[in-house]
Formats: sequence, C-alpha cells, structure tokens
Amino acid sequence: MSGRVLIIILYGVMMNIFNVGCKAKDINSDEFAKLRATMVKAQIERRGVKDEKVLNAMRKVERHKFVPEQYIENSYEDRPLPIGEGQTISQPYIVALMTEVLGLDSTKKVLEVGTGSGYQAAVLAEICDSVYTIEIVEALGKRSKKLLSELGYKNLKVKVGDGYKGWEEYSPFDGVIVTCAPSHVPQSLIDQMTEGGKMVIPVDVAYGQDLILLIKKDGKVERKSIIPVRFVPMTKEDGTEY
Repeated sequence: MSGRVLIIILYGVMMNIFNVGCKAKDINSDEFAKLRATMVKAQIERRGVKDEKVLNAMRKVERHKFVPEQYIENSYEDRPLPIGEGQTISQPYIVALMTEVLGLDSTKKVLEVGTGSGYQAAVLAEICDSVYTIEIVEALGKRSKKLLSELGYKNLKVKVGDGYKGWEEYSPFDGVIVTCAPSHVPQSLIDQMTEGGKMVIPVDVAYGQDLILLIKKDGKVERKSIIPVRFVPMTKEDGTEY
C-alpha cells in the first residue's frame, strides 16, 4: 500500500469520527426530548404499555446519557446498545414493560439486580420511594454510581456485588427486577420479597429465555409468563454463570 493511499484512508476514518462527534454534539436538549416523546409513543405506548407513571419516567430519563459517546445518536432507537464489559443497555420497550408489570408507585421499595448502565435504575427512581441496585461488574457499578449521583438521584443506592444474593440489609422489597438471566429463580431473591411483592426476571428455558412475573402470596409464589426475551446471563464473581 502506497503512503498516499494510506493517508487518504486515514483521512477518511478521521473525518467519519469527526462527523459522528459533530452530529452528536449538534443534538440539543429539545431535540432529545422530542426523540424521547417519539420513542414512548411509537415503541412503548403502541405496544400496550399504559401506566402513566412509567410513560412519564421514560419521557423524562435521558437515555443518551447512559450510553457510550459513539452510540448517542442511536440512544432512542428500538434496540439494546453495547455499554462495554460485554454488557448492554436494554431496549426501551423492555425497560418500560418490566417496570409496568411490577405495579409500582411512590410508596414502593425496589431491588434491581444488574445495574448495567444505570438507565433502568433511573427509571425506577423516578417512580418509587427507594431503589437498591446491584452490579457484579465493578467498572460498570462504579461508573453508574457516579453518573446517577451526578444526575441527582438521592433515593437510589448502588452496590458492587453478587446480585444473586440480593441485598438483605434493606429487605424486604415490594418489587424485584432482574436484568440478567439465571438458569432458575434465586430463592434468596424470593425470600427478600414482601408479602404481595412482585419480581420480574428473565429465566433460561428450553427455547431460549422467558420473562416471567412472580407474585408472593401467603408464602407461596405465583408464576406468570410474559414474553420471550434475550438478556445477558447472570454471572458469579468468578465469571461462571448461575
């Protein structure tokens, strides 16, 4: 390859990077708000999510602040996005659906397993009295804790640790939301639910993964299938899967 050709290729790559950066910076807060409104209407309401508390939270939380810079332009698209460390930020519809099925309000205390980018935790914090979220990947946990603090969420605690074990110190929880998929429902999480509490969790099944809703009544757990989904696996501290 000649030096001239190499220079032309490098110039083209640099211009692409520059253009992406400029486009992201050119999007102002009003335009982002319009993108969120469109996201809620086209991706979430149209699919049947009706809880106004959830819809308002989805309109308010700025998803573009929870994704890496190179994906800012894609923030409000109908898909998950990479956030580093082999993890993703969930599709907006799935975030809204999982939040809605828990039936939350301003009196509820919620545990989230799998903080990831912090986006789902922020949505929950807009609705609930208090949110406790656990992330096993230290780099993600620290990053999300810093971001959520900078965004002013004071009703939210972030912990780096193994979410399979829950967070017994602050239990029981009115709601539990799990954003990674184990092979079975952890008994420790069931034990930390209130009477009448609900858990939404993706679980491995024969055909892939199933999003299920669990409701604790009279010490027993009722189970309802919602939709097929695809989440990253729930892992232990040594990286193996539950």
